[in-house]
Amino acid sequence: MNDIGIVGTSNLKKQIKSIEGIKKVTKAMALVSTSKLRKVRDILDINNTYYKTYEGIVEEVAPYLSEESIYLNANESDKRLIIVIASDRGMCGGYNYNVADSLKQLEVEDEDKCSLIVIGKRGVNLCKRYGFHIIEHDLSISDLPKLEEAEKISRFCLERFVSGEFGRVSIIYTWYKNPLLKEVKQTDILPIDISKGKNSSSGEFDVEGNYEELTEQIILPYFTCKIMNALVNSKASEQSIRMETMNSATKSADDLISGLKQKYNRLRQAEITQEISEIVGGTQR
Repeated sequence: MNDIGIVGTSNLKKQIKSIEGIKKVTKAMALVSTSKLRKVRDILDINNTYYKTYEGIVEEVAPYLSEESIYLNANESDKRLIIVIASDRGMCGGYNYNVADSLKQLEVEDEDKCSLIVIGKRGVNLCKRYGFHIIEHDLSISDLPKLEEAEKISRFCLERFVSGEFGRVSIIYTWYKNPLLKEVKQTDILPIDISKGKNSSSGEFDVEGNYEELTEQIILPYFTCKIMNALVNSKASEQSIRMETMNSATKSADDLISGLKQKYNRLRQAEITQEISEIVGGTQR
């Protein structure tokens, strides 16, 4: 009985030590994610202000630009290009699965006409598992998205839209509202919808010079701006979910350690009681 107790307490000590090691890792990852989230939220606040201002200008001006512009009118292609923003690393709960689920909700008849640009290695694996056609996946975004990264994606998409390879460009990303609200969104970004501008326009614009040149000067930066906003929102959501996941894992480790320590103390107490009983029994003989 004493040998069994020793083995039991020894195993429990090993389990406690192992879980304490895991707890240190999850706690450190939570702190790192908290720091990264704070930085990316600062960028998001600035980017949201810039994006909303630019969007308002485009909605006002776009209806008065060249009506023949390819950016405002769909081409003849019925194919759709979708930019999917996921993560390079795991440990972020259901972040990537929520993005993949949004893809799965596409109508069945549209799947054969859809091609993907996937940002994030984890997203690539999930999209391949669901059988989607990926035309570009060698893309990764830094923890603090840069304008150059958004421009690279923007040029890649615009070239294929202008050439007529795709008639519609959409983006799937995770919108960050606050720590409690993060939502996967799917929105079309090309061709640009000018109906909202027509309904809300407060006056007419007298455009001088080359309409097509002005259209490109306004629309192309706007397209990049829209992708940049999606990237920053997604990064903020990723870090927030990872922070929550690691905090939850740390709490679970605490609960496990507490339970194991209680079990260890009971076994140790039983061992001590048995040893005392054996000593008392030996002295009475």
